[in-house]
Amino acid sequence: MMTKHLERAAVLYRYWLTRRGMGRLTDRASLERWQEKCVRAHLKWVRRESPFYRELWGDVDLSRWRELPVIDKTAMMDHFDRLNTAGIRKEEAFELALRAERTRDFTKAIGGVTVGLSSGTSGNRGLFLVGKGERLAWAGTVLAKVLPGSIADPHRIAFFLRAGSDLYGSVDGGRIRFDFYDLLDPLALHLARLAKRRPTLLVAPPSMLRLLADKQAEGKLRIRPDKIVSIAEALDPSDRARIEEAFDQKLHQVYQCTEGFLGVTCGHGTIHINEDIVCIQKEYIDRKLRKFVPIVTDFSRRTQPIVRYRLNDVLTEREGPCPCGSPFMAIESVEGRCDDLFYFPASDGGGWVRVFPDFISRAVLAASADIMEYRVVLLAPDRMQVQLRVPSEAAAEARGRVAESIAGLCARLGCRAPEIEFADYWFAPGGGKLRRVERRFAFEPDPGSIR
Repeated sequence: MMTKHLERAAVLYRYWLTRRGMGRLTDRASLERWQEKCVRAHLKWVRRESPFYRELWGDVDLSRWRELPVIDKTAMMDHFDRLNTAGIRKEEAFELALRAERTRDFTKAIGGVTVGLSSGTSGNRGLFLVGKGERLAWAGTVLAKVLPGSIADPHRIAFFLRAGSDLYGSVDGGRIRFDFYDLLDPLALHLARLAKRRPTLLVAPPSMLRLLADKQAEGKLRIRPDKIVSIAEALDPSDRARIEEAFDQKLHQVYQCTEGFLGVTCGHGTIHINEDIVCIQKEYIDRKLRKFVPIVTDFSRRTQPIVRYRLNDVLTEREGPCPCGSPFMAIESVEGRCDDLFYFPASDGGGWVRVFPDFISRAVLAASADIMEYRVVLLAPDRMQVQLRVPSEAAAEARGRVAESIAGLCARLGCRAPEIEFADYWFAPGGGKLRRVERRFAFEPDPGSIR
């Protein structure tokens, strides 16, 4: 019993520290000075405790930490045993994580360390380790940034995810009730449970929120959460509009992945990077379009240090400052993965034209107001499948307009339009992450050939 009290106290302390920091770090200069101090102290500890990083960095002056080698998921998994500071072997961690997925029991840990498994949408499943202290700190930080109202108020949290974790259960206790909803369970079970629990905070991937929004609009679900948060998948504009309309409120987002709790929306709906726990450097893909790949250094994680880690995500930075006044980095959108960038042959045959996912989404959605849901899958540089959910009487016209819209986009960009095959839309939450725009073949053209 005392242990539970101490854990709750640790969560409350981190909640208070986070709220206090959000109030004190009010200008960019002071934030960067404070962040620099935290990063250097953290890296000094990491070099001492992680054999992998100690060997990788050598005796480099840590004031030059922004020049340290960049790693990615492949490197992290290849050197997992020597990178983590808890002495946990990759085989042991995989065995525990896979057993948890089979049994749906996510409460087991290794020496107090929580083990999780990423969804592996790129075909390379990643492991993440979170120590007990980090788990409690994470819970306090999330509550400070996501809860509607005060932690002293009663809250009922409904959390939908493909796989649970003891990490998420850390928020349960006191006046906060946390319920994990397994995405693999039938929708009817979710609807009955939601009707009974009546959550004040609803957290789910947009694909599930879209299904719940449809049921809410049909009158088959009647809940009025104080706040709804989208997680785990890129949020499409059409999904946002449908969810906000059905629940009559603004949809918020949390940007979190295996590599950490990276960002959350403010009251104006802008995603702000959590620069009180992570530092992000921008590797621009297209500076004019403000699109970049984030390189993450998390100065709050010790069990599995994340230092100069290149994510596989494409982010678009906000053009101007957010009206909320936060000095934290502002993001316009999280578009998806680098692996889902499209490349079409240039019209004159000289090289390739890179097409961002949001270009494709806009082209499809602008084509017809009858389109309720869609997916675009690039099967080859010259062949694309477009899945549409539209009323049957409008299907033929919608397909024609989508083909015209994509052809018009390609003409403006100076590339050849692919051959399009149409299909009916289908997706079931739980089987994998929804990717509205997806490339299903590995292809990285020479950078010099990209226009």
